[in-house]
Amino acid sequence: MPDTVVLAYSGGLDTSVAIRWIPEKYGLDVIALTIDLGNEKDIEPIRRRALAIGAKEALVIDARDDFVRACVWPALQANALYEGKYPLATALARPLIAKLLVDVAREHGAVAVAHGCTGKGNDQVRFDISISTLAPDLRIIAPVREWTWNREDEIAYAEQHGLDLGAFVKTSPYSVDVNLWGRSIESGVLEDPWVEPPEDAFLWTKPIEQTPLTPRYLEIEFEQGIPVALDGERLDGVELISRLNKIAGEHGIGRIDHIENRFVGIKSREVYEAPAATVLLEAHRDLEQLTLSKEQQRFKQLVSREFADMVYNGFWFTMHHADLMAYVQSTQRFVTGTVRVRLNRGSCTVVGRKSPNSLYSEALATYGRGDQFNHQAALGFIEIAGMAARVQAAKQLLPSAESLRAIMPPKTEPGTH
Repeated sequence: MPDTVVLAYSGGLDTSVAIRWIPEKYGLDVIALTIDLGNEKDIEPIRRRALAIGAKEALVIDARDDFVRACVWPALQANALYEGKYPLATALARPLIAKLLVDVAREHGAVAVAHGCTGKGNDQVRFDISISTLAPDLRIIAPVREWTWNREDEIAYAEQHGLDLGAFVKTSPYSVDVNLWGRSIESGVLEDPWVEPPEDAFLWTKPIEQTPLTPRYLEIEFEQGIPVALDGERLDGVELISRLNKIAGEHGIGRIDHIENRFVGIKSREVYEAPAATVLLEAHRDLEQLTLSKEQQRFKQLVSREFADMVYNGFWFTMHHADLMAYVQSTQRFVTGTVRVRLNRGSCTVVGRKSPNSLYSEALATYGRGDQFNHQAALGFIEIAGMAARVQAAKQLLPSAESLRAIMPPKTEPGTH
């Protein structure tokens, strides 16, 4: 009886071809595992396709709630944006998929797991590091990394073997990965960084000219850094993100187009749609402005960048992650309150915020009646704050005219360097 491999099956071209190719190459029976992270409205046809192509079994796991609670909300609390732009939708999904692959492999006595990643992408790193950390004894098979085929070769293989891959697999010019937190679009004309993404690359967000002229206002309620309600209606995480994706997408919010530094060392043009992530990250950061001290905010910016790099590079199952998350969660103890945002013509703007833990004092900030700030105390504050600068100036600065010239940039003629 052949041994078994558990394949992370998306229903796309690569993993569909892999279902037939793995038994030919390795003599292993394939269990196709499809994990619902909010990526498809109807997963049943994908499961049936896996069986029709030749999978021994085809399993489906609804992991949407786990994805939100264990991956998305911690990333939101951390304000995780890779290189300041990418909300890490695909990267956040990989450790959960890896864990579920390992779990199913253990349940079925499999000797290997498999995925459909290429040899120059980030996902292979994320999967391989996660799987080898959780289950070093399991073999990892990555068919696309072994193939010398291009997309046309894969389609030809499928046709030669009578595989029904569905019309989308054959005709879509893009490689797309989707979950609740975002949609990643690659390949085709998008590989030219000079070309504006065609409108057919987008599915969740309307072009600006088709968005409503009237702004939409939303109130988002947070508890310890986690959104719990929209406009006063308490919602679970899956429903809140799904609803916000639709609302913000209608207003053209969440399109991202940037040049990204992959972990494997190449630059890549990446296009994303992330309406809910864009709005929630903006609202969460603003609420932190109200509830965290300046020192907490500035240090957390460093932690946020490190957290985003850690997720992007695939080191989820590490003590470094645990240590970073411990700090992030500590900062969220008082990040509770409500943020009001305005959605309008592709932009999300915070226009109001309130919190029972607010560090803002109107009595100290106001210039009107009721001002309780001690203006006379400012004299002593300035005296102490400027003391070091005055001491250095007395010893080291040139006379005032020379000092001014010293800080002015030199004049240059056009075309000179």
